[in-house]
Amino acid sequence: MANVTVIGAQWGDEGKGKIVDWLASRADAVVRFQGGHNAGHTLVVGEQVYKLSLLPSGIVTGTLSIIGNGVVLDPWHLKSEIEKLRGQGVEINADNFAIADNCPLILPVHRELDGLREAAAGAGKIGTTGRGIGPAYEDKVGRRAIRVCDLAHLDALEPQLDRLCAHHDALRAGFGQPPIDREALLKELAEIAPFVLQFAGPTWRRLNKVKKAGARVLFEGAQGVLLDVDHGTYPFVTSSNTVSGTAASGSGLGPSATGFVLGIVKAYTTRVGSGPFPTELDDETGQRLGERGHEFGTVTGRKRRCGWFDAVLTRQSCAISGVTGIALTKLDVLDGFEKVKICTGYRLNGKVLDYFPSHAADQANVEPIYEEMDGWQGTTAGARSWADLPAQAIKYIQRVQELIETPVALVSTSPEREDTILVRDPFAD
Repeated sequence: MANVTVIGAQWGDEGKGKIVDWLASRADAVVRFQGGHNAGHTLVVGEQVYKLSLLPSGIVTGTLSIIGNGVVLDPWHLKSEIEKLRGQGVEINADNFAIADNCPLILPVHRELDGLREAAAGAGKIGTTGRGIGPAYEDKVGRRAIRVCDLAHLDALEPQLDRLCAHHDALRAGFGQPPIDREALLKELAEIAPFVLQFAGPTWRRLNKVKKAGARVLFEGAQGVLLDVDHGTYPFVTSSNTVSGTAASGSGLGPSATGFVLGIVKAYTTRVGSGPFPTELDDETGQRLGERGHEFGTVTGRKRRCGWFDAVLTRQSCAISGVTGIALTKLDVLDGFEKVKICTGYRLNGKVLDYFPSHAADQANVEPIYEEMDGWQGTTAGARSWADLPAQAIKYIQRVQELIETPVALVSTSPEREDTILVRDPFAD
């Protein structure tokens, strides 16, 4: 069975949307397995632009799209996003879209708590999207979450509300906020329940049928490995595991189902929000990368921080996630640079490191060691074969795969689906 798991191998924003869209057109099912509507994918299909933040990218192609149990679901955002896509002509129904009924819900109280915490953090801000993702995951592991299946049993929700309110009311009091209005919350849940429940069910059963039929499953990751709650730049991370292994637990399929792990890697490095960034460029070069790459977040519109390609971080991400091959994106942003640089190691307290340390202070203090290469004056934009690329661009790609110890499976040269150089077909392995 040729399944594919797609993950971001940097801090997210690597251009996963286009790659997932391209793969989804050849898959039989697409599954989101972690994160929430803090993820953002922009799909460009012909003249139409689709902006997704919760729905799997396969929905645009009519592929069976599933939100797995590892996702935290904001039901009101779900309704809004579905209505927007339907307005763009995308058909979404219970035949091509499903939600795991054991998916935890993001509630208004989670969004409020997220905002209150960030406002009070001062210089210690994490840089969250303020959408309640973290507090919802906290309630999941604290065993007080309200889940999708609870929407069908709101008359029996009181014990769960007791646990939820006992925790949140104390937190809210600390911020000078009133207790949760239980009646108002129940009313909101009752109003949204019919919309969500039409898509809800034990999606692991549906996926098992797909698996037994030998069909192709595409697992769609959100954010990037460097934002993983265990392996990322803690505490400046997301609240879920973003590595490929999470596809198994976040979907209800076993670990053997992940198949070919495709790591999406941008030809340079970007980051949204706070946290360490060894190769960040606070100069004209960084500004040029941002402007040419249109580096603004799909979900928040926040300007992304930009810097040279960091081979140390990417090699580490590929190793942790068992990446089989990478998809190199946005190579065209480097067109026209006289020189390009790649970070090949770090200096820290007089020592040279070939890995990114775990402690926040060490992460903030590492100094990048660069290797400089000649740039190229021709264009890579829209290239669909190696013959279309300048020789020096090919050398850059070859050097990247050498340094990260992972082969290039494909190269993306524009947001358009067909502007892709295929080296190795993930679905063929």
